[in-house]
Amino acid sequence: MAATMRPIITLLFVSILTLHIAVVTSKTMTLFNKCYFPVWPGIQPGAGSPIIARGGFELPPHKAYTLRLPSGWSGRLWGRHGCTFDAAGRGKCATGDCGGALYCNGAGGVPPATLAEITLGNEQDFYDVSLVDGYNLGISITTSRGSGKCSYAGCVSDLNMMCPVGLQLRSHDNNRVVACKSACFAFNSPRYCCTGSFGNPQTCKPTGYSKIFKAACPKAYSYAYDDPTSISTCTGGNYLVTFCPHH
Repeated sequence: MAATMRPIITLLFVSILTLHIAVVTSKTMTLFNKCYFPVWPGIQPGAGSPIIARGGFELPPHKAYTLRLPSGWSGRLWGRHGCTFDAAGRGKCATGDCGGALYCNGAGGVPPATLAEITLGNEQDFYDVSLVDGYNLGISITTSRGSGKCSYAGCVSDLNMMCPVGLQLRSHDNNRVVACKSACFAFNSPRYCCTGSFGNPQTCKPTGYSKIFKAACPKAYSYAYDDPTSISTCTGGNYLVTFCPHH
């Protein structure tokens, strides 16, 4: 009987070990809304990665929501604000809108919007906060339980308060600055967009506008060929993405 039981016991042990490994290696991303107003996170997967959380949801002030990240997942996320949706999930947002839908379902947000970007790797993860598409809300990325540098990434300053006039996006309701456009989005120039003859690191250099972004948020990407040290790395960590970290 003992000989008969051994394969079953062995199989049970292997199953428990496999489950334990899956739990240990599974990574999470927690979204925390530190703003005093609701934020509607939008999530767009990279090529080959699945949509998670239907691509968006409402996150009330001072609330958090934890997502389990599939192995090898990559994507970007941003905060939408000033949103109104009906019972069918149709509506609009003042910034970061993804086609007038509550659930972005893989669609990206309309600039300007601050982006948090992450790519999970077998040995090392890469993550950053980018202002290449402009700024609407402050975002930070911090890690826990990881090894390596696992440095802070983000934009804590409120760029809407110091946004140059030519880049300002104002609310139709009260004429307040609700977002700050990138120079590329505002002027559609190869020099600002790093396209055409400016499409490489040697010819596309920082501009007066990107320098304003970089001075305010040194731990965020300010233009397409910004300092590579703006990319952070971590191994085996869990991620906390905070909206309005300055509040």
